Amino acid sequence: MQRYLAQQVRADLMRKMVFLAGPRQVGKTTVARSLVGDRPGYMSWDVPADREALLRGRLPIAPLLALDEIHKDRAWRALLKGLWDGRVAGQQILVTGSARLDFYRHGGDSLQGRYHFLRLHPLSVAELGITDVEAFRGLLTLGGFPEPFLGGSETEARRWSREYRVRLAQEDVRDLERVADLGRLERLMLRLPELVGSPLSLNALSEDLQVSHRAVSHWVEILERLYAVFRVPPFGTDAIRAVKKAQKHYHLDWSLVPEPGARFENLVAAHLLKWVHHEQDTQGREVELRYVRDVDGREVDFVLVERGRPLEFIEAKLSAREAPPALRHLKAKFPKAKATLVVAEGGTPTRTPDGIETRPAWDYLGSLV
Repeated sequence: MQRYLAQQVRADLMRKMVFLAGPRQVGKTTVARSLVGDRPGYMSWDVPADREALLRGRLPIAPLLALDEIHKDRAWRALLKGLWDGRVAGQQILVTGSARLDFYRHGGDSLQGRYHFLRLHPLSVAELGITDVEAFRGLLTLGGFPEPFLGGSETEARRWSREYRVRLAQEDVRDLERVADLGRLERLMLRLPELVGSPLSLNALSEDLQVSHRAVSHWVEILERLYAVFRVPPFGTDAIRAVKKAQKHYHLDWSLVPEPGARFENLVAAHLLKWVHHEQDTQGREVELRYVRDVDGREVDFVLVERGRPLEFIEAKLSAREAPPALRHLKAKFPKAKATLVVAEGGTPTRTPDGIETRPAWDYLGSLV
């Protein structure tokens, strides 16, 4: 199965290095190895022999070098700069990592202008070609990471998620960050899926875990950098008396979320973020994913924004017959923006006289990426 970014990676490698980032086990290595093929060229920082060869500068002579997880070396930017500037004519370099390379590249970026940055996301309705509600239910239950989804077993998917969380806390965090209390960090990882769908209160979490607000804030940032979670900020303009600070959070592995309605909302959030990142990384668009909540308590799950202008308001419901009042209110406030009610168990798409669409989840999400 060829992943949705494979062609873009090939095209970008013709011009610059490519940084391909995304969560652990999302398929980056599969993309890299498919591009390298049977030739030498794939090297992983996590393999001792490859790490030694990289540090000694003993690299295979290959048209494409695919270097995995080298951002775990403190001097990885200097290493890459030397490889890029000293490469033979026409040699391509692909760098993959399970942490936010856009974050770890900061601090005097010696690679500026030498790379394209792409983010690989889990499998989605559009990528899988899902066209019916039964297949969609499987994706909602198993999550979008290739191994548990393709395995097809709910029990094995739960086991995979548990092992994934342990490896993330005990290996990836340890390799990239200084965290003295990994036990409490893992407790935070267990608590967060229960809080999906509501604004995330760091104060409440600090009291729950009996640690400082600063520690909890730092731990959530670490989980973001490792693509375990992502946060969605509120959207506000002069036309909306919106809340300003409270952010919502979601998981790239939505199968972790226990409550069905929150899990569906998380799945929609992950699909929308995948589309946003694709537009940012491949088209250069300044689009963002946000949500709406005003001081009067009206809330809509998501809004796609470009350059401060709302493109579409999206509400996600397990089942619904008509659009909620908050969605109708925002459609009236911003008549040029689309307004869509996405329903998990929906049937035929409909459209109201005021322009609000109701679409089944597999149909709407299949129009993304």
